[in-house]
Amino acid sequence: MNIWEVILAFVVVVLMLVALLANVLVLMCFLYSADIRKQVPGLFILNLTFCNLLMTVSNMPLTLAGIIYKSQPGGDQICHIVGFLETFLTTNSMLSMAALSIDRWIAVVFPLSYHSKMRYRDAALILSYTWLHSVSFPIVAASLSWVGFHHLYASCTLYNKRPEDRTQFVIFTGVFHTLSFLLSLIVLCFTYLKVLKVARFHCKRIDVITMQTLVLLVDIHPSVRERCLEEQKRRRQRATKKISTFIGTFILCFAPYVITR
Repeated sequence: MNIWEVILAFVVVVLMLVALLANVLVLMCFLYSADIRKQVPGLFILNLTFCNLLMTVSNMPLTLAGIIYKSQPGGDQICHIVGFLETFLTTNSMLSMAALSIDRWIAVVFPLSYHSKMRYRDAALILSYTWLHSVSFPIVAASLSWVGFHHLYASCTLYNKRPEDRTQFVIFTGVFHTLSFLLSLIVLCFTYLKVLKVARFHCKRIDVITMQTLVLLVDIHPSVRERCLEEQKRRRQRATKKISTFIGTFILCFAPYVITR
């Protein structure tokens, strides 16, 4: 192994440990917190956590072995199963994040009817769709033998070994990423822009009340007035930062997978 392969293997090990620790902590919070279990978004978080954990224990160790030994780890059957799981779990994770954004959109934009619009039954139906949507693509890929070990990625993933199937595989890959990554990103942008619009509307209402109060309190100390104005500014930026972080995290996590594939 050269120095770059050693560094890459070290990065994979670190990512694997961080992913295990982070997702196990989320799972423990879910198991030990009755409040989280009572909330409907908890189902989406639980589904996302399981997808991440399965991805960590199934795909990442074999990728590490592929980097170290520069060959397919295990037999073809194991590689096909791991490649199938990689495609399924990655798509399911994307759609789970989209489902979380839909839940937040309903909670913020329709707060009075949230409990009637988003019940456990509705969340279960959404999760059922994400599973059916996610499993359909790896089933098609596996039936057409488009799953195997790719030396460039050092992992079992979507891979076409037959030159005569190149056009069909390109079309399949385009449809797959359009209906997984791009669809989820569009849903995230649409829902969180609606949430941001509502947040800004409420900020404006609070700002009006704050300014009216500051005008009435003529004897207020200048430092208190400055703190109120600073908090007013932070309040306007808080929702934008949170939404930008969530969408940015989605792009950072999944864009490399989509671009390389």
